[in-house]
Amino acid sequence: MNRAIGKVGTAVVALMLVLVGMLTYLQVIHAESLANDPRNVRGALRDINLPRGAIVTADGVVVAQSTRVDDRTEFDFQRSYPNAKLYQQVAGYQSFVLGSSGVERTYNDELVGRGLGIQIRDPLGNILGGEEAVGTVVLSIRDDLQRAAAEALGDQRGSVVAIDPRTGEILAMYSNPTYDQNPLAGHDTEKVNAFYKFLSALPEKPDLARAYRERYPPGSTFKTVTASVALENGIATPGTEFPEVSSIDLPLTDDELDNFGGQVCGGTLAESFRRSCNTTFGTLGLQLGEAFVPGMTRFGFNDVPPIDLVPSGALSTGPKAGSFQDNQPRFALAGIGQGDVAATPLEMCLVAAALANGGVIMEPHVVKEIRDSDGDVVRTIENREWKTAVTPATAAAVASMMVDVVENGTGQAAQIDGVTVAGKTGTAQVGPGVDPHAWFVGFAPAGPGEIPEIAVAVIVENGGSAGSEATGGRIAAPIAAAVLRAYLGR
Repeated sequence: MNRAIGKVGTAVVALMLVLVGMLTYLQVIHAESLANDPRNVRGALRDINLPRGAIVTADGVVVAQSTRVDDRTEFDFQRSYPNAKLYQQVAGYQSFVLGSSGVERTYNDELVGRGLGIQIRDPLGNILGGEEAVGTVVLSIRDDLQRAAAEALGDQRGSVVAIDPRTGEILAMYSNPTYDQNPLAGHDTEKVNAFYKFLSALPEKPDLARAYRERYPPGSTFKTVTASVALENGIATPGTEFPEVSSIDLPLTDDELDNFGGQVCGGTLAESFRRSCNTTFGTLGLQLGEAFVPGMTRFGFNDVPPIDLVPSGALSTGPKAGSFQDNQPRFALAGIGQGDVAATPLEMCLVAAALANGGVIMEPHVVKEIRDSDGDVVRTIENREWKTAVTPATAAAVASMMVDVVENGTGQAAQIDGVTVAGKTGTAQVGPGVDPHAWFVGFAPAGPGEIPEIAVAVIVENGGSAGSEATGGRIAAPIAAAVLRAYLGR
């Protein structure tokens, strides 16, 4: 009997230790991730009935605001989004049913006036006057650029991202399709859940923030990375000669890697870049071998950009380290942005930004500053370096090749009168019977001695209006040009 009781006692103690361990894990180690999980509505419930500041663009357009309501609930305030479809995937939403997302989530404390020096300067006077201590979140996004991106993309599925390469400030970030999130801010639980269920069931996925949450094969725009890594590792120079061929054999297989349209292509690395020769860049992928993986990692692949949005961005990927000997054909395909390479539009914009900024990638962020109830700036979002992709010399060499693409190659539709534009087109194969994606990445101004001010990435899914006939130069480059012109005032 005593032995049996002892076993039961031991089991109870063990269970209690497991329980204590789990509680410790949840409340200490895992507490922050649980608190930041967008499915955790406790934060939203705590703040749902507090006055809340506005979210505005860099040029003063209201993206989100709170209004008093009398809808026969216990809530006095409700969030509204005047430019919902244009900014939904940045602003996110605040919902007492679903929690919050986007800027509403990341900068929740600032919006309700909690911390960061946002306080009532004259407590007695402000209380008597009925003023509320809330914060205004000012985006780095400009409304004119956001509208230019939306108008240029039109009803085609895809995404446009524009960044100031010097600071990491996101100047435009738009994806289509999008949706109006105002119904999610309502106080009728049944209606909110019904709308969310309807939204989640739509095959076009308007609730997917394609700009930083969806991955695509980047196609030939990735040749900017391949060329950079080859130059950085001494595998090639812009003048290195490559054979003029229509295809190359893929090792360990009976397959071949063909040039676009079966054309005969090659010459110097600079010429191959301008003509977008698959054979040259597939060869570089094989020559780089294991050195390719750390090279692309320095550009941000195999990592998540630290963007100030919840949920966070998706991981852009490439071949795995240590896999070259068994997967050589995949490294050849990686050289042309296919195979194991998958990237978000944000990541490809950061690639362009790195080459525009002397090889340094700044942390991307959508918020520029926080203002208090008086309109005074209480916090400016710090501009910080994220990664160093390549040396300034390598960045300048690849940038020069990108200028040649726009002036004389496949990217001529991105030309702007009086402005030197650097760019690279891409037509990414998706799969048998599926129309290719059209890409363009670039930056401007890119002339001798000029400091680039804006980098851009554009993807049009499955060729958009051109379908199987689409190319990056024909479909994506004009969209990029529209955004660049809007920024540069052309």
